[in-house]
Amino acid sequence: MHLTWLVSAALLGLATCVPIERPKEKQEAEPPPDPADTGLFYHRYLQEVINVLETDGHFREKLQAANAEDIKSGKLSKELDFVSHHVRTKLDELKRQEVSRLRMLLKAKMEATMEQDSQIDHRTLLKQFEHLDPQNQHTFEARDLELLIQTATKHLENFDADHHNEFKRYEMMKEHERREYLKSLDEEKRREEEARFEELKKKHKEHPKVNAPGSQDQLKEVWQETDGLDPNEFNPKTFFNLHDTNSDGVLDEQELEALFTKELEKVYDPRNEEDDMLEMEEERLRMREHVMKNVDLNRDRLVNLDEFLKSTQKKEFNEADGWKTVEETQVYSEAELQRFEAELAAQEAELGRRAEQLRQQHEELIQRQVQLDAQKKEYQQAVLQMEQRKSQPQAEQGHPAGPGGELKFQAQPPHAAPADQAVPPDSHPGAPDHAAPLNQAEPPQTQQHPEVEIQ
Repeated sequence: MHLTWLVSAALLGLATCVPIERPKEKQEAEPPPDPADTGLFYHRYLQEVINVLETDGHFREKLQAANAEDIKSGKLSKELDFVSHHVRTKLDELKRQEVSRLRMLLKAKMEATMEQDSQIDHRTLLKQFEHLDPQNQHTFEARDLELLIQTATKHLENFDADHHNEFKRYEMMKEHERREYLKSLDEEKRREEEARFEELKKKHKEHPKVNAPGSQDQLKEVWQETDGLDPNEFNPKTFFNLHDTNSDGVLDEQELEALFTKELEKVYDPRNEEDDMLEMEEERLRMREHVMKNVDLNRDRLVNLDEFLKSTQKKEFNEADGWKTVEETQVYSEAELQRFEAELAAQEAELGRRAEQLRQQHEELIQRQVQLDAQKKEYQQAVLQMEQRKSQPQAEQGHPAGPGGELKFQAQPPHAAPADQAVPPDSHPGAPDHAAPLNQAEPPQTQQHPEVEIQ
């Protein structure tokens, strides 16, 4: 037996779902199908640990001799101390990767709910995860294997109940939406829609008799139509061996569910509008639970040959009535539907309140943006005015320029000179004799001051 299946079976549902086919001559070795996803958030880590343990011969040998109770109780975990160093090294690396992944999840969650400067105590937060030992974050020990198996067992035990609750909410939501749609129609269209709904329900109920799962009629039908054998030659032991597809001596939950395919096809067809495929999966789960309840005597979620043969000797095996399908059972009560609708109304009111808050915040942001734009415009105008004021004095005090860009200035007239500098030319010692007399100068009002050019 493969370690993967044994651990998976002990963990309530990791075994591979294999289609039912008659044995054929082996032609080519086909790779084993991927194990079914458990839906656990640590499924990948769980499967990788199983795959690594499967490579160790000592551990695989001990597991083959163990029963499901030994595995689930953690007794088998002590054998981890005897696996090879190579396997332990791989398990250590897997645990470090899982711890790193959980830290990233915690960081993302805390960043979304806390301030950025807040410190995160990863060791304390890791304690909320039960599938590993948070005190030792670097090596994979026997305690880690024990916690992994026990946690997966506990979570998967609630899987069926959680599935039923989700399906109930799905059915109530369908009915709620149907009633709300009818309210939106006028009287005539409402009657037409109700008549159409009743017609679809009637059409869905028009199907062949559905045999009770695990009954003689149901098993013989599989024996004849799937296995291609004579129903008059039905043999329970042969039937068990035919459908023990991995030859491990037991029928797991997936192998049992594969037996119900013919019964489900009588009721559900994906091409029909009136057939809901989610209801078909709920039907499959109900059938499997029915068989496990009546056949699985030791409650290990596996059916061995002895249990199967005993079930065929019961009175109910030969006198079983037909099976009541989902639409023939009451999935929810009217009171439950009313409570569900009240919850929906409360959720819608809360969403409406939150939407209104967001709308008001959006308007405030828009107003704030308008104010900021106005302030920005004022600041830009103020800066422009300052730059203009700075440039005006320079233009007024600047010297005129010549045609070639040279600077030009005018000599000061005598009357503009300061008093201590207004000295006649002849009063200076050493003044030249050829200086022009003052009476030869032109009148002041018509005098043109010479312009001096500075190159």
